[in-house]
Amino acid sequence: MTAIPNTLLQDLGIHNAIIYHNPTVADLYGHALRLGEGRITEGGPLAVVTDKTGRRPKDRFIVEDDLTRDSVWWSGFNTPTSPEVFDNLLAKMTQYAQGRELFVQDLYAGNDPRYRLSVRFVQEMAYHSLFVHNMFVRPTEAEYARFEPDWTVINIPSFHTEGEKDGVRSDTAILVNFSKKMILVAGTQYAGENKKGIFSVLNFLLPAQGVMPMHCSANKARPEDGGDTALFFGLSGTGKTTLSADPSRILIGDDEHGWTDDGVFNFEGGCYAKVINLSAEAEPSIFKTTHTFGTVLENVVVQPGGVLDLNDKSLTENTRSAYPIDQIANADLSGMGDIPKNVIFLTADAYGVLPPISRLSKEQTMYQFISGFTAKIPGTEDGIKDPEPTFSTCFGAPFMPRHPGEYAELLAQKVEQSGATVWLVNTGWTGGKYGVGKRMSIAHTRRLITAALSGELEAGEFVQDAFFGLEIPKHVEGLPDGVLNPRDAWADKADYDQTAQKLRSMFRDNFKRFQDGVLPEVTASMPE
Repeated sequence: MTAIPNTLLQDLGIHNAIIYHNPTVADLYGHALRLGEGRITEGGPLAVVTDKTGRRPKDRFIVEDDLTRDSVWWSGFNTPTSPEVFDNLLAKMTQYAQGRELFVQDLYAGNDPRYRLSVRFVQEMAYHSLFVHNMFVRPTEAEYARFEPDWTVINIPSFHTEGEKDGVRSDTAILVNFSKKMILVAGTQYAGENKKGIFSVLNFLLPAQGVMPMHCSANKARPEDGGDTALFFGLSGTGKTTLSADPSRILIGDDEHGWTDDGVFNFEGGCYAKVINLSAEAEPSIFKTTHTFGTVLENVVVQPGGVLDLNDKSLTENTRSAYPIDQIANADLSGMGDIPKNVIFLTADAYGVLPPISRLSKEQTMYQFISGFTAKIPGTEDGIKDPEPTFSTCFGAPFMPRHPGEYAELLAQKVEQSGATVWLVNTGWTGGKYGVGKRMSIAHTRRLITAALSGELEAGEFVQDAFFGLEIPKHVEGLPDGVLNPRDAWADKADYDQTAQKLRSMFRDNFKRFQDGVLPEVTASMPE
């Protein structure tokens, strides 16, 4: 594919770059190989190795101005920066881009035309251009002809910021400017920053339109089985992708969705699955993508002859497969679903205290959603080597610009209006904390989720957990009763009680940060 005249980017101050506009997958393969960005592996995927192997949430900044000053929750991961810092880095990056090859993709974020964003991605790396082509919604030919970007993302990995001199933290920076509708990404080859940047933008914009933005996967039953929609919230590594890719149901999307008054829609046109220890037997649909042309494999070890070793974590545990959703045979390519009947919060409890599944009240739903308790799984962020217990509000703290109470109230409204049932599912440890117990059986988790979605659990009896007030099913056909109550799975009951008390205290201490912005009844639902 030949380069086009540079006028496409002149409004950004880039005047003499070599621009490839909306290149095809085959073109991007050719450019990536020519530039030495990756190699082709068995079956046809493009495998790349990146300098950073995870997101850099501490290097992400939001420009504080009249639009954001009173709307963004300036806490946690929402770090303010000034318009001057942004403008300075924009000028430096566009100057750096002069004369370089740039790959430009015009794509949509959101499958619902009423709420989608038109985004222009300006990329230094061909592999990044292929990544966003896979991950976002691709316009039709007619839509390409009239495409006008709402937002622009400029991503130049070889440009490194100068830390304090540039008003940032390190040689890597991700800056979001809501007034200028731009995102700058510098100093990292990790492609996930592209999608998470746009996810953060939607998380800020959609609540004002009455749409609940969610870090969740979604699937639905087949029409002959009722077509009911289910949502799966959770951080990377908790099972969102795995559990939503159920061959007996239809996949809507694996990571990011919006909940409107009449249904849900996928923000993306692709999936970004962790593939460490992936097997054809356990996850056949996702495994197949690791051997398909068009897929991008990040930091997967490749043996001689292009053979993949999906069990090798020497580069990182955060090995990834990025592929268009049409590679999943049971996916709904519309990216749309009806109003959910079940909402599932996934947590990987490294303490081994929370039940495999429990039913939540409205107040507990808001409390657990704001708390977002889980364990960071190794590799998802730089520096995480072992599962690390954490509270990530709304199950996606780094991407939530508004106060958690806003999202929790909006979710509670959607749940109440729909009559959906909310479940807390622990995909973490059982029989003891990390290092003592074992990881929850995926077969048990799948059985419990199937029982929840079918209505089987609702028809049975529940008992109340003594430490968190959670409702636990008393019996589930096909599972040992000792699996359902976590205390029964511990050999040392006194140790369980002590660990549960510790975790309960952590929940209460963490929630103190949010009490000023939430309803009193939610605070009252904290475990005593």
